[in-house]
Amino acid sequence: MDFEYFHTANNLLMQFQADIINAPVLRPVCIETTAMGASYLAGLAVGYWDSKADVVLNWAVSREFKPNMEEAKRTELLKGWKRAVGRSLKWIEA
Repeated sequence: MDFEYFHTANNLLMQFQADIINAPVLRPVCIETTAMGASYLAGLAVGYWDSKADVVLNWAVSREFKPNMEEAKRTELLKGWKRAVGRSLKWIEA
């Protein structure tokens, strides 16, 4: 099963993401992934970690958000989003 990875503490946003993309979304235990990623890269660079596989072993799931939005509602919301994006493309004249 494919998962999408988003990093936030906002449960409503995470559920909405799962619903809109119609796929499970996993939230990691450590939501400060920018700092964590930098430290992992530094650790790899100096040999603290032997490989990327060692880093992956430290990653853990805090919560999984499963899609539960009806297809008609998802379609309606995506149609509105595409309409808004289309209108914004002509926001500034070149």
